[in-house]
Amino acid sequence: MILEEQRFLHEDLERLEQAISDRVAEDPRQARERLNRDHQIAGFLDRIQDQSKRLLDIYQDAEGSRSKEIQSISTGEPLKEFYSQLRDIKSFHQKYPNEPVENLERAYKKKVPTEGEPSISEVDNMFTGEEAFGRFFDLTTIHELYLNLPGIKRLTYLQYLDAFDTFTPPLCNVKRPDKMTDQYFNYVGQLVGYLEGFMKRTKPLENLEKLFATFDEDFTKAWNSNEVKGWNLEVGAPSNEPGGDVIWCADCEKEFKNENVYKSHLTGKKHIRAVELRQARGTENSERANSSANRGTSTLRFKERAIADREFRVKRLAAAMSQERGDTRVNIERRQGMTERERQMELDALFAESAAAAPQGGESDSESDGDEKIYNPLKLPLAWDGKPIPFWLYKLHGLGVEFRCEVCGNYVYMGRRAFDKHFNEARHIYGLKCLGITNTTLFREITNIADAEKLWEKITRDKKKNKTDESSVVQMEDAEGNVMPEKVYYDLQKQGLL
Repeated sequence: MILEEQRFLHEDLERLEQAISDRVAEDPRQARERLNRDHQIAGFLDRIQDQSKRLLDIYQDAEGSRSKEIQSISTGEPLKEFYSQLRDIKSFHQKYPNEPVENLERAYKKKVPTEGEPSISEVDNMFTGEEAFGRFFDLTTIHELYLNLPGIKRLTYLQYLDAFDTFTPPLCNVKRPDKMTDQYFNYVGQLVGYLEGFMKRTKPLENLEKLFATFDEDFTKAWNSNEVKGWNLEVGAPSNEPGGDVIWCADCEKEFKNENVYKSHLTGKKHIRAVELRQARGTENSERANSSANRGTSTLRFKERAIADREFRVKRLAAAMSQERGDTRVNIERRQGMTERERQMELDALFAESAAAAPQGGESDSESDGDEKIYNPLKLPLAWDGKPIPFWLYKLHGLGVEFRCEVCGNYVYMGRRAFDKHFNEARHIYGLKCLGITNTTLFREITNIADAEKLWEKITRDKKKNKTDESSVVQMEDAEGNVMPEKVYYDLQKQGLL
């Protein structure tokens, strides 16, 4: 019977490979059908791994049962072994007369629903209505958890979509002691769980375990080198926020832009009272000056690491799904401008489209493929309903005009609207920072690297010149004590105004 199981596993693997090949050859038009296909392929791949492990165990033959069966067939009486196995099969079916036989030929074929039967796919229960089968985020529940946190900056849902992965001032004003609460720990954990679950549901064929492992490795390196923003050990270390270096006082939870002001603050009564309060809580300032090894063994530092790990993972997950994040914002803005009647009409159109896209049992494959095929000879962009936009709208927005940006790595933007929008996006800002440019607001409409470098050199040169001119101005004082530059003083003297 071991040889029969071995043959069955080989056949099962071949059927699975054929099923995957058939589904890869398909090109579904709707996002729902594409996700359903990807999840089916992912299930087949998992079954291939399980069956391959079983087959490998049979070939390794650790107990020697396969060798005994081969030896009994080859050296003994073949018919005797045959009738012995036949007797075992008959006795099995006598005990279980209604045992179904697995038909591998039909097990992995795509099921076509009969006429009148509703089409139910594997992804129907995976997503909420807001997520639209993985196109948008649904962070409404997480947003409510965020609003219930103590001492947070209250944000609307649209503002929260832009700032949910920001855990440092000014967008997030949750102080470090407030982050040590169980409520904040639970909030960040649920945010990480949602983002990871969303990525697993929308990208079932990617090796996400390897991606998550890289997140852990990067965080461990950053934590050991004390480079995690907001969780460093040094007191008064620069926060590395945009807009210049600031000095952070961990005792008072306050930042200073001037070092002299910070030093004078250290001798103030408010700072001394904050230090005494920290000492009373058992987290005095001297613990921060200890070595990282001694600090890492404390219970407080372990909890800080756990929270910092979740914040770091949220940032990386949000960066990996920036496209879905931007689409969610656009969708929320679009729906906020719609009336209740328009929203209901949109839902009705979606239901009607999914019902029309479901294949009927009486139709042939060629007929259903012909109905689903979109006639788009001009290669127009698709709207939210999966159909090409009108040609007049295509010409109105100038979507046929290409705009190339050298700063973004020669990326091509279709249409003036997308081109104007990209100057505030992360890709363009990152390209300017790679050139050493920090003030990105002055570089709008500049797409050439050479022009950007020349403008930045001129800006820095003018700043240095203004500093030297201001320092070289001679101040004059009139009889009434009014202080003014030397040139103004002599001009007023010539006019007899002094």
